[in-house]
Amino acid sequence: MHTSGRYGTAILDPLTRAGALPLALHPVMTFTGRPDDVNRLTGISFGVTSPEPLRPVAEALVLEMGGEPVWITEDARPLYHAALAGGANHLVTLVVESMDLLSRAGVAEPGRMLGPLLGAALDNGLRLGIDGLTGPVARGDAGTVSDHLAELAKISPESRRAYVALARLTADRALGAGLLKPEAAERLLEALAD
Repeated sequence: MHTSGRYGTAILDPLTRAGALPLALHPVMTFTGRPDDVNRLTGISFGVTSPEPLRPVAEALVLEMGGEPVWITEDARPLYHAALAGGANHLVTLVVESMDLLSRAGVAEPGRMLGPLLGAALDNGLRLGIDGLTGPVARGDAGTVSDHLAELAKISPESRRAYVALARLTADRALGAGLLKPEAAERLLEALAD
């Protein structure tokens, strides 16, 4: 058994050929190497991959640990892991980036300011999907987005590039969901053009 998110059971083929019963049980949680990590196992999802005859065993092990088994096929493991890593890892980067920018703007406790906002945004996204989107991109406010880009260009070209990439993705999703009107999207994408 292994707990990697990236791999299913194919990586265990040499052991399987030697008679082992392969299981991939990936806890969908972030672990920082601190003592409280083990407390995070209860109530989380586990990405489970195994040969079909071992599926009940794999699922029983996850249930015994207090988790929820979710079946992931071998060929879907790379996409599954990309989704999880993108969500969790990039979220931390975005939060730290926002805290750094707020510090530069003179906010003494950026984490305290961001906590309620980001908690609500995460809740909106999880409950409502794209319908939980708010802000200047969702409104098609090209002027505000242009102002953001001008300020970010003064501070960090990397921050500006990240903002542009995420704003374009946000605009595409908002347009596809009908939240952003095509004429507003056009003005917005012009502001985001390099």
